[in-house]
Amino acid sequence: MVDQNTRKLEDVVTLSNDNNIEYLTGSRQVDTLPIKPFDFLVCEFLEIFSKKLSLAKDIKNYPDLKTLSFWCRKGNIENIKKRYFSEDTRMGLGMIFHITPSNIPTNFAYSFIFGLLTGNSNIVKVPTKKFNEISIICSVINSILRNKKFKKIKNRISIVRYKKNETFTRQISLKCDARIIWGGDTTINYIRKFDLSERAREITFSDRYSLCIINFNKLPLSNNKVYKNLAIAFYNDTYLVDQNACSSPHLIIWYGKNNNKKKDLFWKNVLDIAKPRYDLSERLAVEKYYELCNQLSKSQNIKNQTRYENLIYTLNLKNLRKDMDNFIGKGGFFYEFNSSKISDIAKIVNKKYQTLTYFGFDKSFFEKFLFDNNLKGIDRIVPIGKALDIGFVWDGYDLNKFLTRVIDIK
Repeated sequence: MVDQNTRKLEDVVTLSNDNNIEYLTGSRQVDTLPIKPFDFLVCEFLEIFSKKLSLAKDIKNYPDLKTLSFWCRKGNIENIKKRYFSEDTRMGLGMIFHITPSNIPTNFAYSFIFGLLTGNSNIVKVPTKKFNEISIICSVINSILRNKKFKKIKNRISIVRYKKNETFTRQISLKCDARIIWGGDTTINYIRKFDLSERAREITFSDRYSLCIINFNKLPLSNNKVYKNLAIAFYNDTYLVDQNACSSPHLIIWYGKNNNKKKDLFWKNVLDIAKPRYDLSERLAVEKYYELCNQLSKSQNIKNQTRYENLIYTLNLKNLRKDMDNFIGKGGFFYEFNSSKISDIAKIVNKKYQTLTYFGFDKSFFEKFLFDNNLKGIDRIVPIGKALDIGFVWDGYDLNKFLTRVIDIK
């Protein structure tokens, strides 16, 4: 890494002193020079971050922070490095400007970690809502950056919070080497008003839709650990983030010959997991009930509806419509469809579809499904419980390649 004392003026971005911009961690003078991906000091920083975050006060109340801590552990970073090691001569791009989503508190951390690991400096805009998770993460980072050993890392990070500040957004957009927008369609269209420099790259993570498929034939006839484990995994995909994540399913496909007993056992197990863990806010409870009444009164496509106390609402559909990606639930609101033909799904899949979670299928089944139907959508197919597992490949993009450049040496 370039030493602080040898940095040239043009290699540093000095951030605004605007009082409306809150600096949470890092530096206001950010290095813009790239380094080699998976730099030793960066990996050491993440190892310490993982350990300190795992010991943070109240972390037991935040499963998403536990997941982040586990993801950053030394073993996982080493595995990622092995998987994405390239024989090509690669360097980071320089400085990345991250616009992160308003409804997933830990997304910003993964985004800037991707930037660090690929050899880039990072200016990260976090949600304006003051999530406790963000405060905990930034507090841990600040404690590490006090060590002079990580001064060079500090100069490669600036995590900020601000409401719409067009001057700041415009300035950083023009100076960055890549811009990542995680905020959905509305945010993407707004941020794209701000020009990038001629060689800067941009990657956008737009609004997406996800679904789940469960094979009736692989579910046992009576209640046992299979149902409990499946319910825990499903809970983690959905309730942990109020179904706000783009990868959380809203539509459940029950595949094979319909069996209402198995379906009921599944939902009752989900209820047993959710009751002691999930806090349904009054606002979300009202919104969920309103949407239930709205669908029942207006839609002709509802076969029946089932409620498991106030934590689970399910609407069983007569048909899968081509606009299913508009049917989005929150706080335990799910649409269901019974099908014995995988082609039923193919008919509705468009570019909006991101993640398909599953139970009771093998990889070859989905490979055939994808290639036989020439699908434009579905970028991830993972077991139930893995919907929120984020990695360098996301939305069909390889971030390791996107955030680095290849130097062709012959």
